Amino acid sequence: MHVRVVLYRPEWPLLFAQETEKIGKAFGAELLAVHHIGSTSVEGLAAKPIIDILAVVRDVNAIDAFAPAMEALGYEAMGEFGIPGRRYYRKGGENRTHQIHAFSEEDHWNIDRHLAVRDYLRVHPKEAQLYGDLKQHLAQQFPEDIEQYCDGKDAFVKALEKRAYAWYFTK
Repeated sequence: MHVRVVLYRPEWPLLFAQETEKIGKAFGAELLAVHHIGSTSVEGLAAKPIIDILAVVRDVNAIDAFAPAMEALGYEAMGEFGIPGRRYYRKGGENRTHQIHAFSEEDHWNIDRHLAVRDYLRVHPKEAQLYGDLKQHLAQQFPEDIEQYCDGKDAFVKALEKRAYAWYFTK
C-alpha cells in the first residue's frame, strides 16, 4: 500500500459530515453517536487523506447484520480486525477514503482513548505539529511500506495516547 501524508485539507470535516448521514441510515437505531477522529479531525495536522470515524453503537454484535447496507455504501466489513470488540469497515480499497471503528457504548476504554487523542491534539498544537512532522518524514522514508510507516510511529503514538488519556480525565 502506498503511504501518502498530505497537509490538512479544510474539506475533511465536510466529508465526515456527509458520511455520518449515510452511516446513520445504515445502522439505524443501533447508532448512538458518531465522532470524527484521527488526524483528519485535527485542524492543521498533516494526515493520510482517510476520514476516520468512530461509531458508538448499542451492541457491536448487532451491527454485523448491517454488513449488506454498509457494502451498499461502498464499505468492506472487516470484523474486529485486530481489536477485540470492534467492528471495522473500510471504504475505497487500496485508495481508502474512509474507515469506521464501531464500538459498543459500554466500551469506554476504546471510545475514550480515540476521543482523548483527538481532543488533546486539538488543544496542543505543538504536539500535533510534532506528530504531523513524524508522519510526513515516515511517509517519505517508507512510501511503499505501510508496516514500516506504522512501526515508525508506534512509540510516539503510544506515548501520545498515554498523555492524552491522562489529560482527558483531568481537564
